[in-house]
Amino acid sequence: MAGRIITVAQQKGGSGKTTLAVNLAVSLHARGHSVALVDTDPQGSLGRWFMERMSAQGEDEAMDFSTSSAWGASYESEKLKKRFDFVIIDTPPKIDSDLRPALRVADLVLVPVASSHVDLWATEGVLDLARREKAEVLLVLNRTRPNTRLGAEVAEKAEELGAVVATTQIANRVTYAETLGQGLGAIERSKSGPAVAEMAALTDEVLGRMG
Repeated sequence: MAGRIITVAQQKGGSGKTTLAVNLAVSLHARGHSVALVDTDPQGSLGRWFMERMSAQGEDEAMDFSTSSAWGASYESEKLKKRFDFVIIDTPPKIDSDLRPALRVADLVLVPVASSHVDLWATEGVLDLARREKAEVLLVLNRTRPNTRLGAEVAEKAEELGAVVATTQIANRVTYAETLGQGLGAIERSKSGPAVAEMAALTDEVLGRMG
């Protein structure tokens, strides 16, 4: 059976796209799935993470990495999904026609939104482009602060945009930043805790959306 493709997209920089891509990949891998990561962002943060991981842990047949131009994303991911259960595409923080191949090929588009109205405004372009490509979208409130009115407002406005908003919110935790720099996912640092619970719940939601 061919693998599934997840594209992580957001117009605004600093929304936590790479962090989300990495932690979802590690979470799926921990559940026994093989995962390929494709970086179309010239900044190359995902590649840096993967190199750190390789130097610390060595090669892993169940996790691979490649880079691609934005236009080559569909070709690269279609090729990889023949060998891997999941392909996760990290995209650059911009919305233009270059993003379309990565949206078109996706079984699910994850859109991280930090808890600010500016981030939410930036999301409209992604949602519009995803609709045109008939891509299924799951909006993830990311880097949230617990029990703030702003977070609730952003969630409400996101639903008004017609987006499906994930029940799971990813909080603004130091462990996500620290583990990223070490080539790890947050769930690999400790066996329990809030970050582990968050990623387990989000992974369940993502798998549920893809049937």
